[in-house]
Amino acid sequence: MGHWWYRNIVEPGKLPLLLALASFVLTFLVTRVITRLIRAGRGPFRNISPGGVHVHHVVPGVVLMVLGGFIALAGGRRGFGSGVAAVLFGMGVGLVLDEFALILHLDDVYWTEEGTKSVEIVILTAALVALILGGFLPFGVNELSPDESTNRFTVVRTVAVNFLFVLVALVKGKGRMAVIGVFVPFVALFGAVRLARPHSLWDRRCYRNRPKARARARVRAVRHDRRWSGLRRRVEQFIGGAPSR
Repeated sequence: MGHWWYRNIVEPGKLPLLLALASFVLTFLVTRVITRLIRAGRGPFRNISPGGVHVHHVVPGVVLMVLGGFIALAGGRRGFGSGVAAVLFGMGVGLVLDEFALILHLDDVYWTEEGTKSVEIVILTAALVALILGGFLPFGVNELSPDESTNRFTVVRTVAVNFLFVLVALVKGKGRMAVIGVFVPFVALFGAVRLARPHSLWDRRCYRNRPKARARARVRAVRHDRRWSGLRRRVEQFIGGAPSR
């Protein structure tokens, strides 16, 4: 374990990334717990509203991101300063992305259906960072043996091909399938070859002169949503809380 830690985390300089990911996920979870307690009127936590202005936690999140970014630029990738910068940056990202839907809509949609986009973008971000951290960008490691070099090239090639499938799935409007496909290649391939979602970029460009394909895509989307939307909402509400009715 110690050899793996040094070769894959310490030597390529990924320790700050690990600290940033851990602080990002922890900050998001703690923030969601606190906001749900505030919403339920429990515990000592209250909204911060100096002068009647509700200060959303995206504000301190931006401040922490700025501090962490500048400290990282000044201190380099190694040492105590880089660790502090990574933690500050991860905390800031957690606070900002927790209110991603608010930034997207320029409205306080935190406890609405639109607010669930924040949970989705947090899961996507954590998945992509974990993918990088796990060695799917296998660069920066010195003194590789021929077998290790071959294995890492194979990984890069596999991930590159799978990334194309992920992009196609995204263009077809299948964001959640693309996220799962980052870890499970066959899911991305399945999403890439199936019909596109209605109103997606693929639908607008490729089904414009294919009314039968567009009609089949819409029927399939209705059936898919009817089957899986309930489970998706339960997962999102378990993580982020149920929206207001």
